[in-house]
Formats: sequence, structure tokens, C-alpha cells
Amino acid sequence: MASFGAVTFIRSAALALSFAYPPAALATEGGTGHYLPGVIATLIDLAPTKPGWVVEPIYLHYQGSASVTKSIPLAGDITAGLNAKSDAALLGGLYTFGQTVLGAHYSVGTYLPYVWLSAEANISTPFGKVRRRDTTDGIGDMTLIPAMLAWKSGFWQFNALLPIYAPTGGYKVGQLANTGLNYWTFDPTIGAAYNNEKIGFNSALHIGITANTKNYDTNYTSGSTLHLDGSIQQLLPAGPGYIGVGAEAFYLQQVVGDSGTGAKFGNFKGHTVGIGPVLSFILPVGKETFVTEFRWLPELDVKRRLDGNYFWLKAVYQF
Repeated sequence: MASFGAVTFIRSAALALSFAYPPAALATEGGTGHYLPGVIATLIDLAPTKPGWVVEPIYLHYQGSASVTKSIPLAGDITAGLNAKSDAALLGGLYTFGQTVLGAHYSVGTYLPYVWLSAEANISTPFGKVRRRDTTDGIGDMTLIPAMLAWKSGFWQFNALLPIYAPTGGYKVGQLANTGLNYWTFDPTIGAAYNNEKIGFNSALHIGITANTKNYDTNYTSGSTLHLDGSIQQLLPAGPGYIGVGAEAFYLQQVVGDSGTGAKFGNFKGHTVGIGPVLSFILPVGKETFVTEFRWLPELDVKRRLDGNYFWLKAVYQF
């Protein structure tokens, strides 16, 4: 079986989540956060274990909605009946050094997204509630990965990394659709993966917790969120490569309440749970590897956030 160790990892999350608003991944400000389900879940997302470069283009589509009885703070306003759609094209890269650190393969990387957003909601005004729709596009919040460590032991791989999301996207108070979140996020993550190349079976489980700085424009600090992503896959021979069939499940729970004068609903904690299919294709090309993967992740149990579907299309080329 082709080795997935060289495949990238958090790159996808990093950028995708950059498209600040629409995905509503958490019950934080805007009902979203920098970390999104599907960022790190399968072998394609693992930290590389071979020296050299990894390039990864990613496409992410999200569409979700909230009932008119659900209020969500967004860019300084209180919204109801929020509907959102986003598309993000991401380009990222990782470099793995030949020298190990603490016995682990050491990589650094960065990802940058371009985002198209549309949002529609009821907004409270001095003259009553009005329905408003905003659209925008532009550079989103970039992801910096100063440290990504991978330890290999037989069929097992253990990972530790620190994605940092920088507020490089556009942001304007009172605008429903923004390409950035206007604050920094630090997301220490650890995980383990099992890849039995003899039988083609693999699985992975990763857990992390976010820490967010304050959005000074709205005086809102989004509380920390615990996220858990897991997957199982079976690889089957297909011509010169392999086809992978499997599933991914995710769980996100805000564990620290929101704070600041802008947090008009207090803690505003929430969570989301979902599961969906994963299809992949792996093509070894000499010493290089090309991998593509499609994921559909519907949200099945949602509280105090948008309810929708994530569609990921990832491609990874290692050389």
C-alpha cells in the first residue's frame, strides 16, 4: 500500500476555516470558529514523515441555516433566521526537514484561502426587524504551522502540532459576510493513526482545543472549543493506484463561555456532531505520491449554531 505519512495535515482546516463567517462550526461569535470539521481526520491529513515538500490545493463548500427563533451574535449585530453559504479555495504547503526533533519528523507550513461568502438574516433596527443580505469575497485568515511533529512506530503514527490562525481576512463591524474573524486562534492538537499497508485498513483519531484572542472591534472573546475527529477507511487496489472507502465522524463542544461586553448572550455555548462518507484515490508515482479525497459531512446534532453540510475536496502532491 502507498504510505500516507507524506500526506499533509491541518492545511485544510487552517485555511478553510479562515472564511470566517459562514461555516458556523461553533457557538462562538458569528456561530463559527477557525477550526472546522474535516480539517484533520483521515490519513491524507497526517503530518508528513518523508523529507521534502507537500503541496495541497483544497476546495470547501458549506451551506447552513438557523431558525428565526435562534439568535446569533454576528459582527456586532444580533441576527435571527441566519442563512449562510461559503466557498473557499485554499492553497497550502508543508516542508519536512531531514533532521528529526525529539525523535519526530518535523514540518512547518502555511495555508492561504480565497473565500466567496453570502449571508442573509433578520437584523434588529430602531424601526423593527429587517431582512438583509450581504455578499463578499477576498483573502481569508491564513494558517501558520510553526511546528508539526510525527512519530512513526510500525503501523502507528503519533502526531502533535500547533496551527495558528492569523486575522488576515477582511472584517467590518455590522457586515454579515466577512472573510476574516478579526482575532487570532491557537489550536494545539494531538492524535494517533493506524495504517496497515498489508491489508489496506487505516483509522485516525485527533483531539484539540482552541484558544482565541479578543475581537477588539466588537469587544467579544469567543470561548475555547474542544474538537474531536475520527475516521476509518479501507483501501482497495484500482489499476495503478488505490481507492479508499470509509467514513468520518466529528464532535465539537465549546467548553469555555464567551466573554466581553459584546457577548450579549453570556456563555453562548453550543456544539455540533456529524458523520459522513469519505472517498479517496491514491496514485504512487515513483517516489512521489498523489492523493485526492472527497468528504461529505452533514451536521446531525446541533445546538446554538448553524445547521448544515460541509463538502471537502482535497488534493495532495508530495515530492
